[in-house]
Amino acid sequence: MEKVRILEIKESVFADNDRQADQLRARLKEKGVFLMNLMSSPGSGKTTTLKKTIEALKNDFRIGVMEADIDSDVDALAISETGAKAIQLHTGGMCHLDAKMTEQGIEGLGIEDVDLAILENVGNLVCPAEFDTGASKNVMILSVPEGHDKPLKYPLMFEVCDAVLINKIDVLPYFDFDMELVKKYIYQRNPKAEIFPVSAKTGEGIEAWTTWLKKQVADWKS
Repeated sequence: MEKVRILEIKESVFADNDRQADQLRARLKEKGVFLMNLMSSPGSGKTTTLKKTIEALKNDFRIGVMEADIDSDVDALAISETGAKAIQLHTGGMCHLDAKMTEQGIEGLGIEDVDLAILENVGNLVCPAEFDTGASKNVMILSVPEGHDKPLKYPLMFEVCDAVLINKIDVLPYFDFDMELVKKYIYQRNPKAEIFPVSAKTGEGIEAWTTWLKKQVADWKS
């Protein structure tokens, strides 16, 4: 019997995406634009944390935000209230953004007047971690109500992130969440990860997080 040709589509897709991501990253580097890819599950406080971040950094950088979602413009409208440049990206049902989609977002946003571009990825702990968007740094938010075992259940997300924000620490007394244990689990997945316990509601921990981010942007542009 004649053999049937088998094509590993997934590997091909990832290889193509990685090339496109590297090209986008190089282009942004040349233009002095830092791109942060922000990921989390739905309801982690991503948009609220982002608003706090913008408020802390808006006098230091010209900020542009791409809000990715399956539908609606709720998040982009919320971000625009901070004064930051913002556009909404509809993914057409896709649960993540890849490098090509991010490039389209960058073109739609316009980066001539942007130093710090932020992609708020689709709320999901699986798909977004699989695709390099061309970002300078990957950041994720884990909220206290989600539990301290998430690094064990979603290892890739924690492996690809440069920083992890543990949000909603203001509700720690009401949840069985072990801060030291979650840090241990994160470091098991990614020993180099920076961890920032924060509360987007009260502002606690935001200064330490934004100080780190400010340095990353400065280093990227130098």
